Amino acid sequence: MKCNITIKIAESTDIEAITSFQVDMALESEETTLNMTQVRKGVQSIIEDESKGKYFIAYTNNSPIGSLMLTKEWSDWNNGWYWWIQSVYVKPEYRRQGVFTALYSHVREVAKTSNVIQLRLYVDKTNLLAQQTYQKLGMHDSHYYIYEEKLNNNINNK
Repeated sequence: MKCNITIKIAESTDIEAITSFQVDMALESEETTLNMTQVRKGVQSIIEDESKGKYFIAYTNNSPIGSLMLTKEWSDWNNGWYWWIQSVYVKPEYRRQGVFTALYSHVREVAKTSNVIQLRLYVDKTNLLAQQTYQKLGMHDSHYYIYEEKLNNNINNK
């Protein structure tokens, strides 16, 4: 059953909902307990400074039910912007009801009118349901691997 979904750019009134989404996502997807205060500061920082990123939030019946964050990467090879979709979360009771599809479709339309040349995201290798969803929306796996090195072990004190 699909619900009536409205998408908007997140504002300061959405900080608590997005903070909760991120804490819930980390626990669910990575069994990681995040520091709520630290996450709230991070979410607030993005909402107050769009150069860091932007959140889009999905609502139904005036209630927040999902969100995603966008960050930008400049491509010198292609002389244009890549937008990275990050921090995707949909409340469990609203999954498989078109919430992420609505968020993604909205972002895709905004990207097209902003001359963005590519949308990208990364997904946990074990999250097969998410991978299937992304493929159904026209995304495909890339030929890149993502590598990382953690430089500050105190970021998310448990």
